[in-house]
Amino acid sequence: MAHADLLVGTSTADDAGVFRIAPDLALVQTVDFFTPIVDDAFQFGAIAAANALSDVYAMGGEPRTALNIACFPQKGVPFEILTDILRGGLAKAEEAGVVVVGGHTVIDEEIKFGMAVTGLVHPDRILRNVGARPGDALVLTKALGTGIVATALKRGAGSPAEHAAAIASMAALNAAAARVLGGFEVHACTDVTGFGLFGHAYEVAHGSGVRLALVAERLPLLPGARALAAAGHLTGGCQRNREWLAWDPQTSGGLLAAVPAATAPRVLDALAAAGVPAAAIGSVEARAGGAWVALR
Repeated sequence: MAHADLLVGTSTADDAGVFRIAPDLALVQTVDFFTPIVDDAFQFGAIAAANALSDVYAMGGEPRTALNIACFPQKGVPFEILTDILRGGLAKAEEAGVVVVGGHTVIDEEIKFGMAVTGLVHPDRILRNVGARPGDALVLTKALGTGIVATALKRGAGSPAEHAAAIASMAALNAAAARVLGGFEVHACTDVTGFGLFGHAYEVAHGSGVRLALVAERLPLLPGARALAAAGHLTGGCQRNREWLAWDPQTSGGLLAAVPAATAPRVLDALAAAGVPAAAIGSVEARAGGAWVALR
């Protein structure tokens, strides 16, 4: 049902819904949860929370409250595991300044955890995954390869340092990146998660009526990701696609933003100053036909 105050709904597969509650204030609402990506319960909780919070940052919003969503077996797994998962989620929420106001747990044979998050944004400052313009530069705020490294970790491959780098990246909030981008003109923004860079780039391109041209040599990689991929530690999606790097499903990935090319160097400098290891990975082109996303 259409509503005059529904500013962002499901039509463009955006990262969150936005509903206006006052002329100068809107709610940003999202939910995300998934199965464990790492073995450590506390780390899993923190990563799942960072992943859910990211949707609000991608919309230009500030997350304020969260509800836990947990699935846990009735038998066979110590209850302390659930406690540690919730502790990890709470710690990450507190780092973001978000209040966990409650939640819900159901019995399930497979462990799952995540959050429903509510944030705030000014209706005139919403970032969307549509609106990219020909000539824009594409900026990515986290390295790629979490799916590859996580797959290797489950198979006992990769070094402790490579595992630690991937876990640190997944647990890192996109708060600093979002605040920096909020100080610049941004034509489109999304976070890179389960659909991989290619999948989310397609959504931006299709919704904006443009082509996104990615430069393969500019795509930032987590330590060890290239070697682990070459050794065959690929997710199912990667194995079905030649461009394994761009298709690698990300957990709690970075923000992908389309910004005016003239301001891109200043955006990158500001992100670096904020401790965000961003990279310019391509550009936006006019599209009269052909592929929506190109890897060159």
